[in-house]
Amino acid sequence: MNRWQISGLIYLYLLPAAVAAIGFGVGQVDLHLYLPLWAVNVCVLLLAIWQFIKPDPNAGERKFGSWTSAALLLIIPWILFSVFAGMGPPPINMAAWVATALTQQLRYTILICGGLSAFLGFALLRTKLENRGERLYSTLGFTVLGVAIPLFILNMAFWGYYLTDAFRYFVTLPQCNRPEWYVPVKMFFDVIAVIEVALIYLATIFFAIALKKIDLLTVRASRWYIIIASLGIVLVLLPPSMPEPFPTAGYLAAIPAIPFIMPYLIGVRLLRCNKTSS
Repeated sequence: MNRWQISGLIYLYLLPAAVAAIGFGVGQVDLHLYLPLWAVNVCVLLLAIWQFIKPDPNAGERKFGSWTSAALLLIIPWILFSVFAGMGPPPINMAAWVATALTQQLRYTILICGGLSAFLGFALLRTKLENRGERLYSTLGFTVLGVAIPLFILNMAFWGYYLTDAFRYFVTLPQCNRPEWYVPVKMFFDVIAVIEVALIYLATIFFAIALKKIDLLTVRASRWYIIIASLGIVLVLLPPSMPEPFPTAGYLAAIPAIPFIMPYLIGVRLLRCNKTSS
């Protein structure tokens, strides 16, 4: 790799950690500040990606690696999610949520779009893996995603649209009291959230094994994917009554954008294969 590819690769790998650190460390900033910065960030990301998909000047013709489309679809979610660095985490009270209703709806719409992009990326990746002779784990992974992504979309729509309208009603009630039906409905969607997040982590495990089978991931790299995803499953399944730091760790593992970090990293890995695969 040349220096531009190395620089682009470093930027791509650091993106999720930087977004999380800024989003939680700084919190929400003015819309007129973070949107232009996000646009600049997107341009830098696209430039970094272009270093891996641009024509090889020594080849004499335009060539794209066979993994490019899947890689891009797996990377797109975190290109979109990088805007959360400026949005900060969701508000912790109803009044603040209602005051930023449009922002919250935009947040969860972006998450839905990211989930769909990842699903399409894994669909293409499954096809490529099957063409290379790996059918078992890619099929298992995609089947699990076929359950997880609809649940993910349903959960994001609940948070972004149903709860936003419900909170508009709740804040008009005396002392912002919530109706009796709110608790069981919220518990139902909490269960859906646990299931869909755990399934996304499980699908990541299957695809990591599949990529190892055709030598696109090293044994060590695939083990790290399996260990981290397994840890994510355990953390989101632990009851909130557990002592700290388990509830906090489980909360972080279940943040909607977090399970898509490993698919994003798989996408970056596939970009690197672009120069050697046909």
